[in-house]
Amino acid sequence: LSAFSMLGTAAGLYVIPWCNQSLLLTILMSVIGGSMGILDTGGNVLALYTWGSEAGPHLQALHFSFAAGAFLAPMVAQMDLGSSKSEELAGAEKTNQSVLKSVPTASAASTTPAPNDHRSESFLWSYIFIGTYILLVSIFFFVLFSKSSSAKDKSKASAQKDRLAKYHWPLVGLLFVFFLFYVGAEVTYGSYVYTHAMVFAEMKESEAAALNSVFWGAFAVCRGAAIFGAAFLSPATMIVMSLLCSAASSIALAFFSHFRAALWVGSAVYGASMATIFPSGIAWIEQYTVVEGKTASLFVVGAALGEMCIPVAVGYLQGRYHHVPVVMYTAFVTSVVTALLFPAMYKLANWPQQRDSQEVSDRETQKTLLSNSRLTEDEEEEEHVREWNDADFEVVEMNDELKNSLMDTSHRIPGDSPAVQPHLDNALGDPPVVADGFPGRQNGSIDWEKSE
Repeated sequence: LSAFSMLGTAAGLYVIPWCNQSLLLTILMSVIGGSMGILDTGGNVLALYTWGSEAGPHLQALHFSFAAGAFLAPMVAQMDLGSSKSEELAGAEKTNQSVLKSVPTASAASTTPAPNDHRSESFLWSYIFIGTYILLVSIFFFVLFSKSSSAKDKSKASAQKDRLAKYHWPLVGLLFVFFLFYVGAEVTYGSYVYTHAMVFAEMKESEAAALNSVFWGAFAVCRGAAIFGAAFLSPATMIVMSLLCSAASSIALAFFSHFRAALWVGSAVYGASMATIFPSGIAWIEQYTVVEGKTASLFVVGAALGEMCIPVAVGYLQGRYHHVPVVMYTAFVTSVVTALLFPAMYKLANWPQQRDSQEVSDRETQKTLLSNSRLTEDEEEEEHVREWNDADFEVVEMNDELKNSLMDTSHRIPGDSPAVQPHLDNALGDPPVVADGFPGRQNGSIDWEKSE
């Protein structure tokens, strides 16, 4: 899909320089716009499918390429405009000389299309160069597609569908609104800071153009630095830092923009703070739910609506209220809105997880307590049985010792004692042995010598 979208963009760029009808030009620009929207959506989803939770630096690099292109393309266009203007001035001088020499005025009308021809020729090479570059990249995507395993990708995508968050669509809707205000503020400031600098700060055209370059330059440099910062910082941390810097710089721009120093510093900080929010937002939501094609397309649509609607509204209000810096107030309001939306999104994304983890911990605690109580009861019962066994062993040992001691005592007593022997037999628990009618005698006699 990315390859086809870039192929359509290249075809539109090849045809535009030769387009002389407004309807055809509108169709071509619509094709290029749709192809770029598909590429924007597919690029983010492809990065998430390829690197997963580690896609932060890669997303920053992807969007840095946009910042670099947005920074370099106006320079190329300005160079073409400068060359076309010089050729147009040279053609105008020749036309004026020919008009002065010739009497009929129709000859002037016949020579007026010449500057347009020179301008179209100067822009022709720019379109051909950019179109060829995009065509080569589209061919490279086709080669990658031919070598990839679509079945593996589908199985991976189906496995990721089970990881949808409980509040997936409310979270996507909040991020949709978040991107709408963020991208709208970014494009609005980049489009109108030039006019604001000339009207309210009374700058020259060169200074106003330099101020605009400072904004986009800081934007591009910070996105380049974010490629390395994303390897050490989490997406949530980067978003919070960007929102804080955006709020501080927008306050300075809204209330102190009449000071040139505040305007310069505020524009640089505001451009740097706006750089990392969009790729960090996509990387952040990937940690909580699956970002598929439909989800990423909603993000792109939200960004496109903000890019389309907010600058139009600001231009309308600035045209009605000439003495009010609507651009700076818009930057302040959008910074406040985005600063309030992100904590709500963060709370919504983590609330079910915190509740589930709390329930799981409660269940584990109950299981631990039950197992401990059962273990305690078993241990007490085992201890009780052990005590009874020890008592039995002690009784047995006492009987053996008592029996031995009494036997020794009986052997040491001289003579036959009929009073002692029955007590001895009773104490030992054995019946008396009677032989020949005399107790205590065995085999009719007692071996006194042996006992002595």
